Amino acid sequence: MDNGEPVRLRTIALEWGRIGLVGFGGPPAHILLLRRLCVERRRWLGAEEFEDGIATTNLLPGPASTQLAILTAWRLRGAAGALVGGVCFIAPGLVLILALSALFLAGRPPLWVLGAAAGAGAAVPAVAVQAATALVPGSLGRAGTPAAGAAGAGAARRGRARWAGYALAGAVAAVVTGPWLVLVLLAAGLAEVAVRSRARAAALPQGGRGEPDGWDGQGGHDEQGGRDGGRGRSGPDGGGIGPQPGAGRRAALPLAAAVPALGGLGALSWVAFKVGALSYGGGFVIIPLMQNDAVHRYHWMTDGQFLNAVALGQVTPGPVVHTVAAVGFAAAGVGGGLLAAAVAFGPSFLFVLFGARHFDRLRADRRVQDFLTGAGPAVVGAIAGSALPLAASLRYGWQWGVLAAALLWLPVARRGAVTALVTAGGLGVLAALAGLPVT
Repeated sequence: MDNGEPVRLRTIALEWGRIGLVGFGGPPAHILLLRRLCVERRRWLGAEEFEDGIATTNLLPGPASTQLAILTAWRLRGAAGALVGGVCFIAPGLVLILALSALFLAGRPPLWVLGAAAGAGAAVPAVAVQAATALVPGSLGRAGTPAAGAAGAGAARRGRARWAGYALAGAVAAVVTGPWLVLVLLAAGLAEVAVRSRARAAALPQGGRGEPDGWDGQGGHDEQGGRDGGRGRSGPDGGGIGPQPGAGRRAALPLAAAVPALGGLGALSWVAFKVGALSYGGGFVIIPLMQNDAVHRYHWMTDGQFLNAVALGQVTPGPVVHTVAAVGFAAAGVGGGLLAAAVAFGPSFLFVLFGARHFDRLRADRRVQDFLTGAGPAVVGAIAGSALPLAASLRYGWQWGVLAAALLWLPVARRGAVTALVTAGGLGVLAALAGLPVT
């Protein structure tokens, strides 16, 4: 607060809108900009409070940086601040991606636009590989941490072995299961909950109660299993889960079973809902969640157009989840894009508005942490696996050359995705002008 006075909604609108406009580079850039604003420049929040916000939003499904923007605005002005800050953070990128979608997904776009789209799309599989490899160290390290009381070295080895199995399952699911991928992510998380719960129960002295670490037997958590269990520990996948993994499974199964019967705006709403409410990992995990539905099941777009949509989500400011608006545009025009965005971002607002007061308890729950330990590697595998069908969508030899260069630039040299995609788009324009095929 400035001088003890509540922050004005107009101030929140301007500052969060500015971050949404200049926030190129995805979640790391958004977090940096929010920290500079709230902690360093305005001093609305303390550094520790801000770090707790990062850790908490990483436990939720959906776009973590968007949820952090909503949560920080909520801390300043409650529900009104969350709504104003979240909408202003999302709006600039949404308007831009809808405008670009009208250009790149038009029925008869100019030749240079087709070339730019083909070039940028060729680099997208490399972006997926980079996103996956960047998540491996944190996720693998987390899996090697034994459950409390378990034998150290042996338990760590078994944890890493399970990590490899979950990652492989996620990769295979991304290639072959399409819209059912979310069930594989849920299964991996729930399997790890079961394994670690048994390990903790076995480690208790005979006659022990068997409750999870940190549980006080009266519906609360003690200090050891409370804030120390979650402070500053972001999920390795950049996302997380809601309060009750089991509840997520019960909700997901009937919804998933209904997918084949959906059509039109109902189908679009379901695809967007998966992105916003069931995507453990946020960011790039939306690709395998959307590709099969958008291209093969409902035929809203071609493989090449889907690559263009992913590229647009990367090069525009704001959250990468804006890709879903491009898919919605392809399905039903501007109205479809707005609907997809509303459904995809809606859960993020609901999580904060109705759950922010309970976030500390969520972070302290060992079962939540265990779920992340299992779902995290499945997310990493799914992101890596998505590179295969994306690469299979490339049609021309020169695109494979662009992909090879992008692989050297991104996962090998570890440079920025926006630079790679813009450069690849420029190479595509040159290819079109040189008479190479782009359509």
